[in-house]
Amino acid sequence: MATSLHQQLKHQYVADSDRHEVTLEGFRIDAVDHKGRLIEVQCASLAAISDKIGKLLENHKVIVVKPLASRKRIVTLKAANGEPVSSRYSPIRQQASHIFLELVHFGVFPHPGLQLDVVLTEQQEIRIPPTASSSWKKRYSVRDRMLVNVEQTIRLKTANDLWGILEAEVPEMFTTEDLATIAGIPRWLAQKAAWCFRRMGFLTVCGKRRNSLEYRMSTTVAKRKRKAG
Repeated sequence: MATSLHQQLKHQYVADSDRHEVTLEGFRIDAVDHKGRLIEVQCASLAAISDKIGKLLENHKVIVVKPLASRKRIVTLKAANGEPVSSRYSPIRQQASHIFLELVHFGVFPHPGLQLDVVLTEQQEIRIPPTASSSWKKRYSVRDRMLVNVEQTIRLKTANDLWGILEAEVPEMFTTEDLATIAGIPRWLAQKAAWCFRRMGFLTVCGKRRNSLEYRMSTTVAKRKRKAG
């Protein structure tokens, strides 16, 4: 079931409801904008739509909208339709760099016909006691997620755009430990970023420092950056 967050973002991209839930090439598309671009809002894992997007990109331009919760208020209800018993902000705050967790399993990016919008949002999550269909491990069920505010939208089309998220001026050769320190992210996230950039041909492995791989910008990327500088 689509959440309120999903519906709200869909309306932000395409206000005309007649252009929502369009069937195309055997797929249900969230919306089609006035330029004919297909809009897919994906609140769940990007991996779940990887094959679908890959197929649609053969004949169409696609915008994938991925919301991240930079701030989230959790409201817990006593029952499904009961009164709130607690309200608090989650200590977990996602940043734009968390998109690398998704891109590890979303191999269609980058693509000339694809735009990936990373939307940093403030959300409200409504929790209720676990239902009969909930996992036995769950102490609650999420009834809904709602958009409170869009804080920033980062539009990504190329690997170079994606690198800009890290804001990292790295030396000619560097490890993921170096990248983590320079970009101010955990090393496990820097490792995922490096893996993504290596798959995209943006980074190449050039050696080893103790037990860590050393990376450098690919020759093509390095030449482009020198020209731009």
